[in-house]
Amino acid sequence: MNATRWCLVVGLVLGIVLAFGGWFAFLVTVLFGLIGLLVGLVADGKLDMAGLFGRAASR
Repeated sequence: MNATRWCLVVGLVLGIVLAFGGWFAFLVTVLFGLIGLLVGLVADGKLDMAGLFGRAASR
């Protein structure tokens, strides 16, 4: 699935959460979505955690 479809799915899910759960449920869903994004980026190797904390992998 390409990025456009994933963004569409995420937008639809967030819209449903906002419609039926209110603002607090929407914010919690966005927070967990961001955490999931970070975990996915680390798992794919697109985000270097050592580089973020001051220890670059190239040294």
